[in-house]
Amino acid sequence: MESRPEILRFRIEGMACGACSARSQRVLNSMEHVDSATVSLADGTAQVRPAEGALSGGLEPFIREVTERVNRLGFTASYLPPDADEHDLWESEQEKTRLDLAARRRRLITEFLFAVPLVAVAMGSHWGLPLPAWLNMHESPLAFALFQLLLTIPIIWSGRDFYRHGIPLLLRGAPNMDSLVAMGTGAALLYSLWSTLEIAAASTPEAVHAGVSGLYYESAGMLIALISLGKYLEAVSRTRTSEAIRALMELTPEHVERVLEDGSVREIPVRAVMPGDRLLIKPGSRIPVDGVVSEGSSSLDMSSLTGESMPVDVALGDEVNAGTLNVSGAFVMEAQRVGADTALARIIHLVREAQGSKAPIAGLADRISLYFVPAVIAVATLAGILWLFAGKLPFGEALRVFVSVLVVACPCALGLATPMSIMVATGRGAQLGVLMKNGTALEYSGRLDTLVFDKTGTLTEGRPRLMSLFAEGMGEDDALTLAASLEAVSEHPLAQAVLEGARERCLPLSSVEGFQAVSGQGVIGSVNGRSLLLGNESLLEEKGVELSLEAKERLLSLADEGQTPLLLVVDGNFAAMLGVADPLREETPGVIAELRAMGCRVMMLSGDNERTARAVAAKAGISDVVAGVRPDGKEKVIAALQAEGRLVGMVGDGINDAPALARAHVGMAMGSGIDVAMEAGDVVLLRGLPCVKTAISLGRATLANIRLSLFWAFAYNVLLVPVAAGVLLLFGGPAMSPMLAGAAMSLSSVSVVLNALRLRRFR
Repeated sequence: MESRPEILRFRIEGMACGACSARSQRVLNSMEHVDSATVSLADGTAQVRPAEGALSGGLEPFIREVTERVNRLGFTASYLPPDADEHDLWESEQEKTRLDLAARRRRLITEFLFAVPLVAVAMGSHWGLPLPAWLNMHESPLAFALFQLLLTIPIIWSGRDFYRHGIPLLLRGAPNMDSLVAMGTGAALLYSLWSTLEIAAASTPEAVHAGVSGLYYESAGMLIALISLGKYLEAVSRTRTSEAIRALMELTPEHVERVLEDGSVREIPVRAVMPGDRLLIKPGSRIPVDGVVSEGSSSLDMSSLTGESMPVDVALGDEVNAGTLNVSGAFVMEAQRVGADTALARIIHLVREAQGSKAPIAGLADRISLYFVPAVIAVATLAGILWLFAGKLPFGEALRVFVSVLVVACPCALGLATPMSIMVATGRGAQLGVLMKNGTALEYSGRLDTLVFDKTGTLTEGRPRLMSLFAEGMGEDDALTLAASLEAVSEHPLAQAVLEGARERCLPLSSVEGFQAVSGQGVIGSVNGRSLLLGNESLLEEKGVELSLEAKERLLSLADEGQTPLLLVVDGNFAAMLGVADPLREETPGVIAELRAMGCRVMMLSGDNERTARAVAAKAGISDVVAGVRPDGKEKVIAALQAEGRLVGMVGDGINDAPALARAHVGMAMGSGIDVAMEAGDVVLLRGLPCVKTAISLGRATLANIRLSLFWAFAYNVLLVPVAAGVLLLFGGPAMSPMLAGAAMSLSSVSVVLNALRLRRFR
């Protein structure tokens, strides 16, 4: 049977705007061997799900096919292997980012070094700046033009990537933002060169004046400088979105002490640790890999992974996870899972995948971005022609309109709005103990109106405890001692609850003789020569034991409280009643109240009988209860709610709730068992039940953030494109200069990024 990864990740370099990512995504999704693909502009990655049978010929041909298709679009694609060390990937990305920012910074300095004097020379006479006679446009027009050309050449060379990327894409019929900039600045530059030739060949003052008025070197030069500044600020801001990944990376140490066969200790790099190695973990150090305690004992701070506020005691044979902190006591552990196989590495990988994914709300922006650039070129061309012929503007002024429309309408902000918010939100969620597996889960979390909770292990602690004890004719401790002694040899969960209750009271146990388990009823045996029965009411009826009136009343009250009664009979007489229940988590009532206050309908599913289930639900503050439902029936309940038009979230322990978690719009798996939880559901709640509210609140905050970014991105284009096209000229107003258009375009992209970064402060 073919084994294929769920999702393959690729890095795509060279994308400049939303049109680039939208076009790449459309091409990938049109491939025969691709089931689905999403391309994120924000982190420059593509997530590709192979179609069934696509990898039958091996992984390499599929990777080659994908990279070649992307490369034909003018971008550069490379495969990111799933088993690659996350730390190595991180270091590689950071190094690329550092080099890219350094290169951008050098180019930016060059561009402004020449652009500022270029604008000063070109506009000096309008601003009253004193210029030397040899630079005066009236006294030395040719020197005036040539000096501007000399200042423009280094700027154009520094910004050559706009032309290297934009023009080939334009010729392929797939223009992007770089194409708009290349067309706009190229047109201004070519017209300026033609005007310079006119000045050189002019024989009359009128011809010289016409040539001077056609110089737009400063527009081309300053435009490139301003757009480069915007892209640099955007790149700097985007580096801050990965702080969550950095924080997770820092949870593992770089070195660890390995215990050698002779008992000596040697420090080695963590990446050199192999399964089976024995590692010495000292107090105050982080656990480097997943494994088990082989010597000693200690307490671990697991808040970084599970949110467990109190230190957890570990001893021989207990499992320990990478990234947790050893609080007290040194111990030796045996490494089991290392590198990309640790729970922490898989969490980091999960966050990376989520940051590169898209939410359904991104579809609108993608579709618009795909067709927006060709539309902008058409509008710019039409506006320029209309002003030239119908508006009787000089060619230079019509050209300014053409350039301004091209530049001001670049759809960068549209393309960045959704992925930037998702990147920041998923990273922030991971810091708060909520792992969102993809952008769809994040968006739907913010839109949920119904939450369905599994009872056992989700609303409750997941293990029975002795909750009440009523003795008749003997002391409570004596009754509990006899019951616990009888249950000591039983493996039943209820027996473990009785034993734990005796341990809490430090009661001594006695040996049992003639132990017998009666299926579905209880246990029988003899302790210290006394004949004992411990079980349910049917066992007592079968043995002919009568209950007192008080005991019968208490039996009913225990059922109302959701407790399972265990009846103890000593030497043929009823002696005690033990109430065992799986108690609610301490935080459950508060979380349910908060969710109801947020406008969510809350339901509980349980396999218990109606009476017990409703008793537990009442304590939790839940009125909608479906009891007596088996695990396979939970999925049907979710489907029925969805048929009513509800957006449903299912919260379960991630083990026996898999069908219901998969059916729900958002499946939320409790992260108490990290490995299991990460395989189930769309959201992993690493810090328990309170993370449900965090997930919903984060989803709502993200949706609001995306809507705000999209609103301003749309509003910006709706308002400024007509202005750039010269609408104000119709009413005697000014035309928008290309420089102002470039600054406005850059500002819009930066504002979207900064708006997304507000989610880092989400509480």
